[in-house]
Amino acid sequence: MMQKLSCRLFFAVALVALLFDETATVHAQNLGYAKQPTVTEYDADPNWPQIPDHIGRKGWVSGLAIDDQDQVWLFKKGDDPVQVYTASGKFVRSWGKGMFVQPHQLRIDHEGNIWVADFGLHIVQKFTPEGKLLQTLGVKGEKGEDETHFNMPTDMAITPSGEIFITDGYGNRRVVHFDKHGKYVKEWGGYGTQPGKFVLPHAIVVDSKGKLYVADRNSGRIQVFNQSGELLDVWSNLIMPWGLSITTTDDVWVCGSSPHWWLRDGEYPEFKDQVFMRFSTDGRVRQVWQIPLGDIGDDKNNPDTSGLRPGEAVGVHCIATDSAGNLYVGEIYSERAQKFIPVTKRSENLAEVGEAPK
Repeated sequence: MMQKLSCRLFFAVALVALLFDETATVHAQNLGYAKQPTVTEYDADPNWPQIPDHIGRKGWVSGLAIDDQDQVWLFKKGDDPVQVYTASGKFVRSWGKGMFVQPHQLRIDHEGNIWVADFGLHIVQKFTPEGKLLQTLGVKGEKGEDETHFNMPTDMAITPSGEIFITDGYGNRRVVHFDKHGKYVKEWGGYGTQPGKFVLPHAIVVDSKGKLYVADRNSGRIQVFNQSGELLDVWSNLIMPWGLSITTTDDVWVCGSSPHWWLRDGEYPEFKDQVFMRFSTDGRVRQVWQIPLGDIGDDKNNPDTSGLRPGEAVGVHCIATDSAGNLYVGEIYSERAQKFIPVTKRSENLAEVGEAPK
């Protein structure tokens, strides 16, 4: 009798286990989320940066770059134009009081020198990290369209060998090439919507192979050139590209908004959203992330930023990544910079949502 009971108990336990396994399998087949996420999300760090009381907070953050120590360099309008912070948000230094009129972009070359474009002064300048002026391209306060003048330049890319490529953007719509000594070499572009022409060349970067990527912002395209000015590719209808950066592995990061006409019904709708995109050098989209458009009131030139929340933005203008994959974005109308931390895993209790919705 005991042997029969044991056999029955064994088969009952086995049947329960089988049914449990089948139920678990069915449940797993109906899950509507990936237990091992395939999407990278980004969370804004509300404690970055930690701005000291003596440093001005007002003004566009139009330029941003990361140095080889993962320090974040900001270039902005206001009383303290050049500001440096660690990746954790600690203030390092500031310089540049009274030196700039319309700060637009900041880059760091392979020797650690700081390059800035000031479209109000019509110049591009090279500084030491401490703020000592080393070189000036263009004539300060004079605009023009020749070998020695710019008309509101927007950005610059410096190759490892020291070649300099400048987007002479707001006024002249061209790319100008100088050698490492600042001697004029050549230029290309001019206004137009044809491939190789520019509506507004707003940003420029160079990859490890020497290819140049130009954000032709107002036409919603990125154009790719070799250093002779030959057009290699055009990426259109993907993003209105405001800012560009490139990683050590040649990922091209772009910030801006989804594509639209720059002029519509007599108005200029600069953006309707805020988008980050990562491209491979062949133009393939590898990643997309969108953040909410914030509310700064009706006057973007006199913004009310008091109600902005972390993770919102109005006018993303520049973007860069550090060695840990964190994204840093400079904003003009919301007058700040933000750090976005990549997230690939969240707590399990947030993921356990049951069966997929029907």
